[in-house]
Amino acid sequence: MDKKMFRSLILLITYAIVLVAVIVKLDAVTGWLSGVLGAFQPLIIGGVIAFILNRPCGFFAGLYENAFPDKAKGAARPLAVVTVYLIVMAFITVLISMVVPELTHSIELFISNISVYAANFQDLFDWVVDKLDLEQLANLDLSTGISDSLKGLLTGALDTLTNTLPHLITMTSVVVSGVVTGVISLVFSIYMLSGAPQLTAQCRRLVQAYLPEKASRHVLTVTRLTSDTFSKYVSGQMVEACILGSLCFLGMCIFRFDYAPLISVAVGVFALIPIAGAYLGAVLAVLLLVMIDPWQAVWFLVFLVALQQFEGNIIYPRVVGTSMGLPGIWVLAAVTVGGSLFQLVGMVVSVPLAAVVYTLLKQDLRARLSTQTSEAEPISEDPPPQE
Repeated sequence: MDKKMFRSLILLITYAIVLVAVIVKLDAVTGWLSGVLGAFQPLIIGGVIAFILNRPCGFFAGLYENAFPDKAKGAARPLAVVTVYLIVMAFITVLISMVVPELTHSIELFISNISVYAANFQDLFDWVVDKLDLEQLANLDLSTGISDSLKGLLTGALDTLTNTLPHLITMTSVVVSGVVTGVISLVFSIYMLSGAPQLTAQCRRLVQAYLPEKASRHVLTVTRLTSDTFSKYVSGQMVEACILGSLCFLGMCIFRFDYAPLISVAVGVFALIPIAGAYLGAVLAVLLLVMIDPWQAVWFLVFLVALQQFEGNIIYPRVVGTSMGLPGIWVLAAVTVGGSLFQLVGMVVSVPLAAVVYTLLKQDLRARLSTQTSEAEPISEDPPPQE
């Protein structure tokens, strides 16, 4: 047996043993991986924050480099990092000082009027039953059911609070751990943003040094495509969600719809979810307004459909781009599979990930078809020279 065959056989046996060990001790392996991810959690969170803020940071760094003289260009990147974090802090401060009080007031007002809304919904239900002659549903008391559900929810919340009080020390440790993780993640993100060009160059040299030329070129191409796609998608979705929520709040104030802050925040948050977000926001708003006034819910639905058409055809192409390069059926499949596997995070991340896979498959398919076409063409031979 030659050395190459012996080496391949040893590698195959090793892989088989490792695979069997992983399958047999799957719980232990899962626990070990969870511990490793927990240890790297601040680094991962900091990397995500730095990735999200890298695009605006690069924009401000470019502005400062063009404005500063050659001797001061080294301060452009740190100054851009400070600018980005100041903007983020200002945005959070404005959100807490303006939106949160209005949102809290809307929730308190809704809870105080829940009995009236339940009675209105019961009247609407009785009217529908009477018009459609649904005798089997005529004696259904939805008002009592809604009130009982609310009382059960409040009782459960009080019971949870009572049972949680003895575990105050555990809660305190969890809060302290979360604060420490957040601070460390923030520090990591600042360092990553400040040294982003150096980190990118170091990773590129590392890949080129330890991988063959063809493999390193392929890895760098895929990494660049993935980074560009995710950066464009995430930043665009966040800006687009803020714009949509603001326009929804402005329109609801103009047309005098109830609970404008609560519904606008919900519509803006759900806008982060592709495809399904629009329907979830509409369903939540309609269920809230139909208990107040059914006609108000109908008119709000008309307003929201018009707003989403305006946003999808005018705002979204300018903010996110004309297209992610992904057909609609792929977007729907990605959201469905991603939501089934990883819930809300999967629904948000699945679309750019599917766009990267689709682009790579399309490029590979074109390369293969081009190679097959060139190989299938007959080779023309030059005629022999005339003597």
